[in-house]
Amino acid sequence: MMRGDSLFMTFQYAPAVSRKPRTPPLTARQRTILWLLALACVPATYANTLFTQTVAYAAQDFAISEQGQGIGAAIIRWGVVISLPLAALADRIGRRRLIIFCAFGAPIITALGGLAPNFSILVATQTIGRPLALVLTILIGIVATEEMSRDARAWATSVLAIAAGFGAGFAFAALPIADLGEDSWRYIYAISLAWLVIAVILWRKLPETTRFTERHDANLELSTRIDKTRLTTQSLVAIFGNIFIAASSVFQVRYLRDVHNYSAVMVTAFTLITGTPASIGLLIGGRVADRRGRRVLSAITFPLGAILLTAAFSTSGQAMWLASVSGGVCLGLAYPAMAVYRGEMFPTLRRSFASSVIMTASLIGGSLGLIGAGYFLDSDFSYGTVMSWLAIGPIIAGILVYATFPESAHRELEELNPQDVIDLKLATNQQSNLQ
Repeated sequence: MMRGDSLFMTFQYAPAVSRKPRTPPLTARQRTILWLLALACVPATYANTLFTQTVAYAAQDFAISEQGQGIGAAIIRWGVVISLPLAALADRIGRRRLIIFCAFGAPIITALGGLAPNFSILVATQTIGRPLALVLTILIGIVATEEMSRDARAWATSVLAIAAGFGAGFAFAALPIADLGEDSWRYIYAISLAWLVIAVILWRKLPETTRFTERHDANLELSTRIDKTRLTTQSLVAIFGNIFIAASSVFQVRYLRDVHNYSAVMVTAFTLITGTPASIGLLIGGRVADRRGRRVLSAITFPLGAILLTAAFSTSGQAMWLASVSGGVCLGLAYPAMAVYRGEMFPTLRRSFASSVIMTASLIGGSLGLIGAGYFLDSDFSYGTVMSWLAIGPIIAGILVYATFPESAHRELEELNPQDVIDLKLATNQQSNLQ
């Protein structure tokens, strides 16, 4: 399920905004890029989801304990350190080249997990393959931010989030293959190679972004600077938000199984039925974020979604189902607005690096939430109590968004990052003087 960020305020609709067109205007180039990016989302999320879905089967084959599985998952999660230098490289050599590299590399290296002779080698392959998929995910968002119009950036993000769901869905749908035999889980890793078709399509059709080309050709790498305050606040929002999100996602299955005695079939049904409406929230959230604004939408819906999901851990029956559906929809509404902020607030030649730092922060927050929730749940605190404590994180995140984030709807990236314009003009004038 895709998730986002939020607070408690009333929407205010500006008359000028209400006259914006209902459908984001996309050029032929933008439509082509958007569907190419949507394709790229599939191998990215498949690789990101694969180990989590198959680890129990692989561990059974290799006779690995639950503790060993947890250590392996932690090692793979911290493979994110590989993502930072790779994403920074995209600010120097371009988004296109690194997207193609990751689109080929992530499926190939992930597929090698199917040949692993032991659990350690399996973990090693995914520790490399998953960061490549994470970099691919980051760059997909960067290209969408740089290429979509100012009235369509959040909507495009919501479309890509839905496309990403298909990648995870393929991994989920392939899971029954693991029941065919003791080592049949390996075939699910082999399926990764099918996504090389998408890599070839990207190699042939995906262009470099215009914004990167202009600034790279003007040799602006050394003069471009990141606003450290923006980077800090966005990283804090990612940490506080994911403290709750990661724990609620991971421990939901355990809660349904241990507290409500749900069978595997019922857990799957609950996940699909309560999670699917979030896709509606994504599309609506993208539209609203582009037409009405991101900041207040984020500041309201993220804490509200966390509070509703917390209620799902404290109730049963219809109330639990309703709270889970409502919470998922709220987080779906918040996601496009929050996700698009990651690229909008930073200059072109530092955008990939900044986005990777924020993603790393979100993984740190998720790790803290998982460790804390696991400790207190094992200490016999109730799920409702633990999730209520963790829900303070999204509330703090919502306050930070409302208090520190600028409104970015209907504004060009150059307006949000004026240094980009100044540096480009200076470089152009210098070239003119030399000629």
